[in-house]
Amino acid sequence: MLKMPDRLWRGSRALRWCFMPLLVAGPAFAGNFEFAPAPQNDLNRVYRVDRATGEVGACQFQLKEGGVGVTICFPAGEGAGPQTPGEYGLMPSRHEKEGGIFRVNLRTGEMSICYVFDDKTVCTPQGK
Repeated sequence: MLKMPDRLWRGSRALRWCFMPLLVAGPAFAGNFEFAPAPQNDLNRVYRVDRATGEVGACQFQLKEGGVGVTICFPAGEGAGPQTPGEYGLMPSRHEKEGGIFRVNLRTGEMSICYVFDDKTVCTPQGK
């Protein structure tokens, strides 16, 4: 059986302790956003929600003549801006022809439907 020299053992132990705060606080380092695709199966669109504020936006890929394409984003418009602080998520419906997505407040159970209208992402008033 091989024995690790004391110097290496102490060094590896110190290295493990350096990473301990990252293991304990892992979820705190998680991203602030959640992403979900639009349920519509022929639409190349992804929605984004800020988990704390509920602000919703969307982006999609569009072909560009003679180029590789471009990412078009639709910023928050009416009803899609920051809401009452909470814990928000996105929930696509199973309707394959639906271009919108549900924004849900996981703390209160309220939800609204968000979709792209003209050049903005808009959401209906929250209901329960």
